[in-house]
Amino acid sequence: MRPKPSQPQSGELFRARLDEQINMRHPLVRLAGLMDWEQIERHFASHFTSGRGRPALAPRLVAGLLYLQHANDASDEAVVNTWVENPYWQFFCGETYLQTELPIDPSSLTRWRQRIGEEGVEVLLAITIEAARAAGLINKASVQRVIVDTTVMPKAVAHPTDGRLLDKSRQHLVKAAEDNGLRLRQNYNRVAPRLAAQIGRYAHARQFKRMRRAVRTLRTRVGRVHRGMRSMPGNPYDGHTLAETLEQVGILTGTDRLPAMAIVDKGYRGVEIEGVRILMSGQKRGITRTLKAMIKRRSAIEPAIGHMKMDGRLARNPLKGALGDALHAVMCGAGHNLRLILAALRLCCARFGLSVQEIITALIAAAVERRPARG
Repeated sequence: MRPKPSQPQSGELFRARLDEQINMRHPLVRLAGLMDWEQIERHFASHFTSGRGRPALAPRLVAGLLYLQHANDASDEAVVNTWVENPYWQFFCGETYLQTELPIDPSSLTRWRQRIGEEGVEVLLAITIEAARAAGLINKASVQRVIVDTTVMPKAVAHPTDGRLLDKSRQHLVKAAEDNGLRLRQNYNRVAPRLAAQIGRYAHARQFKRMRRAVRTLRTRVGRVHRGMRSMPGNPYDGHTLAETLEQVGILTGTDRLPAMAIVDKGYRGVEIEGVRILMSGQKRGITRTLKAMIKRRSAIEPAIGHMKMDGRLARNPLKGALGDALHAVMCGAGHNLRLILAALRLCCARFGLSVQEIITALIAAAVERRPARG
């Protein structure tokens, strides 16, 4: 069933509202006022077609938890538990009064991610860009020139050379062969589990030569079962991703047009896109002083990726499957945008506080000077 539309809560006699207890100049409070929550509610509500059953959770609560999770590098359990302890997080998620119980079960975030899909998280990312515009941090000309680069997002899985993982892959292959009526010459149902256990014992005893020998043997057994195995397309060439990336930039920025200029590294060599001027690092021909400065600016994307991996959740993807890869990458971008906006808002608050302090100091000094001397 669709979530119920958010209604302003009526006042309670013996409870104080959150906006009466917290600092309304806090960066997270100001960020909440910049976000287009109504658009999130409209988009999330479109995923519920049935009119039966229990009403879904409030879209602002779920979207706020996803934002806070990726902005603060928290797991599903951690973000829900911290929400109870932090009144600013509760205000950001749309609560009027202080809550003392968990808002949802952490597993609900998994189901919401699956329901909204890649399109839903792209809406969340686009809203962070609009919030940055509303805060005056970017202008319209900024989206006409983009810096493009790719990076690796490791999956939170065991290393593929691990003995248990090799045996698990053999089990899946044997089961698939049985389901499709294929007769295997050997399935190694007795030998492979023993090898996997022996690998663990060798590693614990720090007998690495014997361990590597056992791993090679197990890999050979699995290879005999899985003849003709091919690698899955999960590591494409950089240049093949540029057209899709630029198209996504137009969608997220609301222009529905490709940017006029893209600045890339040498991994995109040979790629041409109609209507887009592509500048490459190390390019010499036809480069003016202004374009040279833009190309030098390309290296700024490297520390941004580093911060997304160290401060965010890009260094490890815990979500399952190709859909989980897409959702996690986009939400990492949204979390990084929120961290940048919050940093700018904190700096603005600090400057405002210093200005007020200077004014008060000047008024006190002027009052002291006007005071008539006694005696």
